[in-house]
Amino acid sequence: MFNIIAFLIGLLSLVLVIPGLIPGLGIANWIALPFIVVGIVIGQLSRSNSGRNFCFVILVIAAIRLTLGGGWL
Repeated sequence: MFNIIAFLIGLLSLVLVIPGLIPGLGIANWIALPFIVVGIVIGQLSRSNSGRNFCFVILVIAAIRLTLGGGWL
């Protein structure tokens, strides 16, 4: 059950991260980061790893985008 919840939280944060890839909308990644962390924590409580790993992939995408934009753009 925790795995499904983590996966759904990952999908919600992915919806926030995708527009954040557009230049000038990088602030959406900052908004998505707390959701991603909650998804990772909930995924850690599960026996399966797929929800947690999905959130990790989204975290890496958001972190790379924030790094390339200088944390703002």
